Amino acid sequence: MALATQSTKIAIAVVMTFVGSQVRAQSASSTEAEIAALKKQLRLMEEKLDRLQKQTAAKATAKTEANAKVSVDANGVVPVKAPAAPPDTIVKMPNNRPTICTADEQNCIALTSRLNFDAGGYDYRPNTANTKPQRLDDGVNARRARIGVLGKFLGDWNYVLFYTFAGSSDGFAGTASAGGTTVDFLPGGGLSGIERAYLSYTGVKPFGGQLAIEGGYMKVPYALDEATSSNDTLFLERASSEVIAVNIAAGNRRSAFGARWYNDIFWAGAYATGPTTGAIHSASSTNPNGSTEQLGATVRVAGQVISGNDYSLHLGANAEFLIKPPHNLVDNSFTLKLDDRPELRIDPTEVIGTGSMTGVSGAQVYSAEAAATYGPLFFQGEYFWYNVARNNLPGLPSLKFDGGYAQASLVLTGETHPYIPAYAAYGGIIPANPFSLWGGGWGAWEIAGRVSTISLNDQLD
Repeated sequence: MALATQSTKIAIAVVMTFVGSQVRAQSASSTEAEIAALKKQLRLMEEKLDRLQKQTAAKATAKTEANAKVSVDANGVVPVKAPAAPPDTIVKMPNNRPTICTADEQNCIALTSRLNFDAGGYDYRPNTANTKPQRLDDGVNARRARIGVLGKFLGDWNYVLFYTFAGSSDGFAGTASAGGTTVDFLPGGGLSGIERAYLSYTGVKPFGGQLAIEGGYMKVPYALDEATSSNDTLFLERASSEVIAVNIAAGNRRSAFGARWYNDIFWAGAYATGPTTGAIHSASSTNPNGSTEQLGATVRVAGQVISGNDYSLHLGANAEFLIKPPHNLVDNSFTLKLDDRPELRIDPTEVIGTGSMTGVSGAQVYSAEAAATYGPLFFQGEYFWYNVARNNLPGLPSLKFDGGYAQASLVLTGETHPYIPAYAAYGGIIPANPFSLWGGGWGAWEIAGRVSTISLNDQLD
């Protein structure tokens, strides 16, 4: 209002000045009619300015009232518009895994699943008529079928819980045979489908590396191919020499507590281990017999000793100890059995084994590992030396076995296997052009071969 009035006064003053100057300039010759005409024009201009001032004031009042209707709340207080609040959660898809995190990403939960489906057949030719089994069955198998959750809380605590539904080859059958009669396992034994259930703490980060302290039912990171995810292994099954070694006191579904430390070059880890999930904890069961807790340990050191843009070399060594073998409290026996199924497990029948070795007081396994990449070429191999001590019965000699494998591949589409320092192992190839029927990508194609050997015959013939 004050601004509009002041503007009007200034305008009138300007007009008056202009009129006055005109009158003085023409004072000598102006007539009364001309003066009257000028006065009339001045009055018309004043009226026009007055109407304009009233219109401006009315618009300002209407705008103020409209703002008051929108902004004033029930208590007559005009609220101040606050900025939009940040979201409480974040949803993301790392590696195509649905993940929900708090806004500070200190707490997360993610869904995970895995399905490995196999189909094929065997050209199986036993050496003699006494070899067992005499034949293997062709067919199909859901080799791995898992679902679970994983994530972290309070920033440095990580958790994993997997459950498995693949029974025929992963060993979670619900019955056992005793004396030709099929019997049910005891509650808590054999029926367990827990694949992993463990916690890991990563809050200590010395020397610029990553230290993880973890425990629960887990996959103990012992030996190279076992440290490799089953999503990334070159073949659907690991070599028998490795499977037999890790089954003594390591492997998947193993109760364990330990730590691992790594950086981009070096990895070291050590774990104390116990029985696997589904072990029969009973001192009175005879179908099948229960046994006390076993105790073992593993140690692994490995690293990427040479690396470049398209090449790398990995070396490592492992040691595994069965400190306290399973003790059957029903018949007071200490036994250990080394065995494995085919490296194509459509038929899960045992094809190699020592049988139950009695009087076992402990066992040790030592191994060396090597792997390398050169562009699309990949090589990996391990060799194992087994020693079984049998001091719980007099006169029984210790037994020694050995075995290993070598495998290689060529990625026809040019990709290379990436190195994963957290596991001191190589990951699977990542297609440069993911397969798509409509997008034109052919994915990644790889051919691979393996030579595998193991001898379990020392002093057992």
